[in-house]
Amino acid sequence: MGKVPKISEAVVRRLPIYLRYLTNLQELQVKTVSSQQMGKTMDINPAQIRKDLSAFGDFGKKGIGYDVDYLIEKIRHILKLDQVIHVALVGAGNLGQAISNYNVYLKDNMKIVSIFDADPQKIGKDLGGLVIEPIDKMEDIIKEKQIRMAIITTPASAAQEVANKLIEAGIEAILNFAPTTIRTEKEVKIDHNDLTSSLQSLAYYLN
Repeated sequence: MGKVPKISEAVVRRLPIYLRYLTNLQELQVKTVSSQQMGKTMDINPAQIRKDLSAFGDFGKKGIGYDVDYLIEKIRHILKLDQVIHVALVGAGNLGQAISNYNVYLKDNMKIVSIFDADPQKIGKDLGGLVIEPIDKMEDIIKEKQIRMAIITTPASAAQEVANKLIEAGIEAILNFAPTTIRTEKEVKIDHNDLTSSLQSLAYYLN
């Protein structure tokens, strides 16, 4: 039995872009789309789109293209968005509050279900319909609610310790907004989203 080919992170990052585009087509009641049409709209090489999708199966038909509804279903399955995913948010500061408000726009199967903070003045308060819980209850609540992903919006000085506690509690993936790099020896996927670095990179392209 052959080894399953490893999918690159670049491919995984493009799949949500395809999904968003296809979902827009679905809302417009478009039934089929070609890789040429997808590539032109998303400014991605059509050959790259075909290669990305073929890594997971044969989803298109020559001369017809892709069935929009079917491809949405398949990409959602690949990204595991066809199952319930509970998310924890750690850090109820300004950024944490903004992200918790975004909860309304998330699909029903992916939701922030718990918010934690270390500030006694915030604990017990309502944020986006959720009660802010203390950090020391984090492990029990994560296990009780079967939370698998977490978002960190704490100060940089607290991020590594928070990540360690999340990982020990069983968290499998972390989206880190704290302006610091989190390290772990365990097989946990950590995605760093540094707003300052992103803006600084964009500044390079200014006239």
